[in-house]
Amino acid sequence: MMNELYPIQFIPQFKERIWGGTRLAGTFGKKLPAGKPIGESWELSTVEESVSLVANGFLEGNNLQEIIEIYMGDLMGEAVYEHFGDEFPLLFKLIDAEDILSVQVHPDDATARAKHKAYGKNEMWYILDAEPGATIINGFNQDTNRGEVARRLEDGSLAEILNEVEVKAGDVYFIPAGRIHAIGKGILLAEIQQSSDVTYRVFDWNRTDSEGNPRELHIELALDVLDYEATIDCKTNYKPELNKSVPVIQTPYFNMHLVKCSNPVRRDYTFLESFVVYFCTEGQVDVRVDGTNYGLQAGSCMLIPEEIKELEIIPLQESSLLEVYLPAKA
Repeated sequence: MMNELYPIQFIPQFKERIWGGTRLAGTFGKKLPAGKPIGESWELSTVEESVSLVANGFLEGNNLQEIIEIYMGDLMGEAVYEHFGDEFPLLFKLIDAEDILSVQVHPDDATARAKHKAYGKNEMWYILDAEPGATIINGFNQDTNRGEVARRLEDGSLAEILNEVEVKAGDVYFIPAGRIHAIGKGILLAEIQQSSDVTYRVFDWNRTDSEGNPRELHIELALDVLDYEATIDCKTNYKPELNKSVPVIQTPYFNMHLVKCSNPVRRDYTFLESFVVYFCTEGQVDVRVDGTNYGLQAGSCMLIPEEIKELEIIPLQESSLLEVYLPAKA
């Protein structure tokens, strides 16, 4: 008989990026490699060569794909496992943008499958912190077309038609596949996305690497998948309520609720046929399952297996969690 599943945590994987910094150490106490610009911490992943390792309990040291192979629907949910197999369908990251990221776009599922044998990439940003005046790029500020974008890339005027939006902590943005975007300088955010690492870089601000070489661009691929319509009102509106789970994002790819709590919050997943992931963005909580507490602190994820149907979130201080699961039809 297999041991019963429990709330599972993972070892973060740090990714060096030309635009990264050291903020993940100062804000969340991450033990970053010295002297390197760390732009991303992958908190939960089965992307090839970046599969998360379990950090707690009797499964410690196993990777996420291995435990999916063993527990299948008990971990993922039967329909989710049938659809995705041993691949976890989502990727959870922290992103520290000490400098602006490249302007980029991601393909949808059909294009990614045909060209890269991969999933597409729809993603969501939850702004954790932003310097005053910090901005993101989210789509175009006017309707455009392939020819105009190509011309503006040639003459260096692309920025004139990009939709620049000022952001603050607590803002939420959904970035569908096909939308041009970039994270601006001075922003710390949590990203939830499909399990994919396919990115088409459109423009990189004429940056060069440590050896003076420009980073690779993927302009023709990008021009094939871009949504050329203007983006209007791109921020997701929601109203947080203390000690409740408030729906924020509902998509075919994942749903996200926000749980802000100062008192214990009971959660009942009896009618949910999916795993749940908690991404703690602020504070510290205990997640109590069958009388056992599992600690979760800001900047970390916890995977709640599908077979766990009842639990209690107990805040040790006022805390915020992103509560993420797959919709009924994965």
